Amino acid sequence: MVLAATNSPEVLDQALLRPGRFDRRVVVDKPDLKGRVETLKVHSKNVSMDETVDLDAIALATSGAVGSELANMINEAAILAVKKGRKAVSQQDLFEAVEVVLVGQEKKNRVLSKEERRIVSYHEVGHALVSALQKDSEPVQKITIVPRTMGALGYVMNVPEEEKYLNTEKEIRAMLVEFVAGRAAEEIVFDTVTTGAANDIEKATRIARSMVTQYGMSKKFGLIGLEVTASQYLDNRPVMNCSDATAAEVDKEVMQILKDSYDEAKRLLTEHRRTMDKIAEFLIEKETITGKEFMEIFHQCEGEGNNTEKLGARISDRVVEVLTDQSAVDVDSDVPDAGSGAGTDTPDAGSDVSVDVSSSDQSQTSVEQQSGRQDPIPEQSGGQASTEQPEATN
Repeated sequence: MVLAATNSPEVLDQALLRPGRFDRRVVVDKPDLKGRVETLKVHSKNVSMDETVDLDAIALATSGAVGSELANMINEAAILAVKKGRKAVSQQDLFEAVEVVLVGQEKKNRVLSKEERRIVSYHEVGHALVSALQKDSEPVQKITIVPRTMGALGYVMNVPEEEKYLNTEKEIRAMLVEFVAGRAAEEIVFDTVTTGAANDIEKATRIARSMVTQYGMSKKFGLIGLEVTASQYLDNRPVMNCSDATAAEVDKEVMQILKDSYDEAKRLLTEHRRTMDKIAEFLIEKETITGKEFMEIFHQCEGEGNNTEKLGARISDRVVEVLTDQSAVDVDSDVPDAGSGAGTDTPDAGSDVSVDVSSSDQSQTSVEQQSGRQDPIPEQSGGQASTEQPEATN
């Protein structure tokens, strides 16, 4: 019996792939929801857990994670429990461990100026508010402006309600609007923009390009494949499969999609400026707020403004109950800080983790997974990244 393994099957000699040589191919892909639950059970077998632990919730929050990342989360949760003087790991420890793996430890020694705190706060609230105003967006679980060691100055965490393998065009367009909402909030409030949206722009551009070249979601180009994926099991890098003239037209179409998304984000935030100011003020004071607190302020402000009927079905009430103020999951990491690089993509069944981290640069899951760690472990989707990401918004 001969066994062989490779991450680059496309470069193998065809003589090796001929019938009668290697008769069975086993693709080891990233685990799905059930696979992540079983993987977490294996790695937590020898770890004391209390009655609050729900591994299904952790698995749902870590879409795109591989076995080693899940094992690391369990280990980090155990370390957190010991640091707090407890003998068993709680659900809060697990959620905090997910954040540590996705966006790093809290960087408490980094002190932002008062003006920078306001910018980061409005950036993240822009992501979160647009998410709440769009019915096709994932619910917000956490917003924070506490810097992290991986470069994020703040982020928004979104948690999907269920495991998804496909994204509709409406969902992808809603995702794009949410990605650029942080930059839109900066322009509306401060009449200028910062480097904090670098990761958001990178992710939005990648997804918009995939809409045109791979998903057939452009009216101009229709159902034509203009891009192919190289190194499927490595970097999932896209390669254009068209003429230079067509590639130039693709760039124009991508720019138009992003411009439309940005205009929509500015419209939503301008119409709900009062609500944005209230939430940003609360975030500056508290530094971290849960999705439940966010939606309570949101409904209170919209109710006082008598805008509830106007919002109609657009308002998403899909608020995920969090056990503590510190739990979170789809990270959208955004605001990059001056010495880091931004980095937190496009949907595909079985791709990268979406820590729809929103550190001034947010990310999201299914779509991002398709593109190449797309969001990765932000998949998720808008925080601000220190000039950094990888998503969750960046």
